[in-house]
Amino acid sequence: MTDQPETAAHHRPSRRRPARPRVRPISYRQACAYISAHHQQLERPQGHTFSLGLTNQAGNLIGVAMVGRPDARHHDDGLTAEVTRLATDGPRNACSILLAAAWRVARRMGYQRMITYIRIDRPAAGLRAAGWKVIAEALPTRGRNRPSRHRAPRATGDATRTRWQVTTEDWRTRAEAADRVPRRARDGQGTW
Repeated sequence: MTDQPETAAHHRPSRRRPARPRVRPISYRQACAYISAHHQQLERPQGHTFSLGLTNQAGNLIGVAMVGRPDARHHDDGLTAEVTRLATDGPRNACSILLAAAWRVARRMGYQRMITYIRIDRPAAGLRAAGWKVIAEALPTRGRNRPSRHRAPRATGDATRTRWQVTTEDWRTRAEAADRVPRRARDGQGTW
């Protein structure tokens, strides 16, 4: 045995950072169950392309992102995906982690653009942190129900929403090229 004095390092509490949340794929059923429990405004979506879950170090689900085809037909070009539902139970940075992970997965699947809508009265810090940009404002609609096609009312129809998007460099180049072509030429009505 040595009679050396103990250093302060032996008694210092550990300063290790807590384990980061982990993103993992989850099933449609798991995502819908989480949405039903944590998202008061919207019901579960009709389908999805993929869903991601965020788990804490104990393995409990603390957030969900569901990604599918865009609802609006003019956005459904085969290269665009839409985050249809995003819900968390409040952990810090959970939304931005899920949005960034959803975009990484979608890019690997071949998508060049991802969009989502949020109500104008909701915070958008997670979208900004994940690199998304505001594109447009969607005004409240008078409803989706038409005499020729009955549709159930949606909970978001009476609120102003903003559309956010994130794109690849290929998409930006393609969009800029389309902006340079005269509209009549794009519509097949001849050239200028």
